[in-house]
Amino acid sequence: MNAPTPTTVASAWQTAQRAHGLDRLDAQLLLLHALGRPQDRAWLLTHDGDALDAAALARFAAAAARRAAGEPLAYIVGEKEFFGLVLQVDRRVLVPRPDTETLVEWSLAVLAGRTTPRAIDLGTGSGAIALALRAQRPDAQLHALDASADALAVARANAERLALPVTFWQGHWLASHPQDAGYDLIVSNPPYIAQDDHHLPALAFEPPGALTAGPDGLDDIRLIVQQAPAYLRPGGWLLFEHGHDQAPAVRALLAQAGFSLVQSRRDLAGIERCSGGVRSIAG
Repeated sequence: MNAPTPTTVASAWQTAQRAHGLDRLDAQLLLLHALGRPQDRAWLLTHDGDALDAAALARFAAAAARRAAGEPLAYIVGEKEFFGLVLQVDRRVLVPRPDTETLVEWSLAVLAGRTTPRAIDLGTGSGAIALALRAQRPDAQLHALDASADALAVARANAERLALPVTFWQGHWLASHPQDAGYDLIVSNPPYIAQDDHHLPALAFEPPGALTAGPDGLDDIRLIVQQAPAYLRPGGWLLFEHGHDQAPAVRALLAQAGFSLVQSRRDLAGIERCSGGVRSIAG
């Protein structure tokens, strides 16, 4: 009786891709994770004919089933690259998204030319924004705040692993932060999805408290806009990420609160993804 044909590296991810309808890259990254070779796609090309042992196949099958059920790839492999940093993530925090890099780029432009600037990231989650800014501006003083103790545990672990010093606080937006009018930048990617938005079922694996903010998704942005002037230096910036159709409403909130130079920035898809303004000199 002939021995069964062994499952090879190439046939494993190709079969899983067809069986589960997985994206090619997802299938490959899941297999590399099961093999303990994260991100090493070149290895797949040079070892595509290698046989897989039963334990590796079982790990890969379990991971592929999770992905097919809609769980984000980042939660399964335990990490996500953001602005050149590899961040550890799990279901305690949102998965950092490429759209948010637009907010980091704008923040860096705001801080350019400022000596030892001070910035605070509100709703830091995994620490993505604060850590990206600290990596690019090692002279800056970075603070980060989140209401979730679980999220802060993830952020602190990322900061320690990456050796990027950031001061963390737990609390609900700025009301829980010591009064401090010395920030050059307040930046936030807050919850901004409306509580009945039809996209929410697709985000079922992510922490709901980090997603929704009232009937129109703007409750947290309204609150931060009200609180921020007391924490900004004159000429300091307040920047937000928001939903794809919220830019006009966010600009209106900033203007009504007395911010100047109110404007929006587009992401790589051409969508107005971020909005911000400056605390006026007289404000």
